[in-house]
Amino acid sequence: MPIPLPEPPEPPEETAMRRAGTALLATLTAATALGAAPVAHADADVDAQAQAQARAIAPDCTGTAPVVCHADVAPGTYAVIVTLGGDEAGSTSVTAETRRTLLAETATAAGEKVRRTFTVDVRTPEGEPTGPAGSPGLDLYLGGASPKLDSLKVVPAPGTPKIVLVGDSTVCDQPGDPYSGWGQQLPQYLRRGIAVANYADSGEGSQSVLDNPALFPAALERVRHDDLVLIQLAHNDKQTPRDVYRANLTTMIESVRERGGTPVLVTPIVRRWFNSDGTLNNGTALLVNGLGVDLPAEMRSLSAELDVPLIDLTALTKQRVEELGPEASKVLYLYNEKRDNTHTSVRGATEYATLVLGELRAQQLVDDRVLAPGAIAE
Repeated sequence: MPIPLPEPPEPPEETAMRRAGTALLATLTAATALGAAPVAHADADVDAQAQAQARAIAPDCTGTAPVVCHADVAPGTYAVIVTLGGDEAGSTSVTAETRRTLLAETATAAGEKVRRTFTVDVRTPEGEPTGPAGSPGLDLYLGGASPKLDSLKVVPAPGTPKIVLVGDSTVCDQPGDPYSGWGQQLPQYLRRGIAVANYADSGEGSQSVLDNPALFPAALERVRHDDLVLIQLAHNDKQTPRDVYRANLTTMIESVRERGGTPVLVTPIVRRWFNSDGTLNNGTALLVNGLGVDLPAEMRSLSAELDVPLIDLTALTKQRVEELGPEASKVLYLYNEKRDNTHTSVRGATEYATLVLGELRAQQLVDDRVLAPGAIAE
């Protein structure tokens, strides 16, 4: 089932929570929308909206290129409403916390104003769960060739549906250039009404994420009814036996379901490891581990057995890398910078995030109403 998504608010000035009418609509469409609020809760929703709106925060912003804005808020989910533009033409991108892309660089003509909305997950640590804590509160960075900020406000958005990510370094919020995980780029394709909570962490496999309280157990605590939990683990299961790998994934699937969430298995992105014939038809590229376990194949099998949605990112990224070929595909990975055929560049992570989003949409796991303008090319 898709995550429940609010109708675009009317009047156009967005509020912090679902309007009572949206809650009613979500209830009436419960068969196709996740976690819809019961009708009996409409009055409470209205009260919560009014309270959240009263707590709207105007962040402190400094600088011009970039413009750095800070809101002193506690961990949680927050709607961000930003208006870009000014008397002169501009070109502005927006990132949050540890390099999470909220808005790709967007041009504004002289005198033009463009409003965009996002929902941001604020947590500690703000990036990888085993990394440094980062700075308290919410930090937003407006960069680009010529950033132009007209206004910005932050509104508490408790109860916002989430896409929770559990994975490795190819998914995580990477702390520095040139690295980027696809989970770090996913938020730019979503508008206000859904948040990405990225609990992916470098170097982790299916056993270590279960064993470390900061990883899967912490992610699981965040799961509310009908949140999506995307699980991509394989790159670091290099010596994991088949039965252990399947048991670990099964534990995660069952735990998410017990919390009322929707688990989604995501097969791993390919390694850029070509055969002489220009294909990736080899165990290194396709994540067959040192014990001969075809990890993506085990995910596909488990998905069918347990009736779990599957995003076959291995197949999708294989197709894309082979399409580009040995030379052009280098830009998707960090081959030129690091001779690295596993970790993705910002461009590669961005492309792979669109593949994930396309599958979420195709399988009706998210509603088009939470997609950012132009998120999916028709």
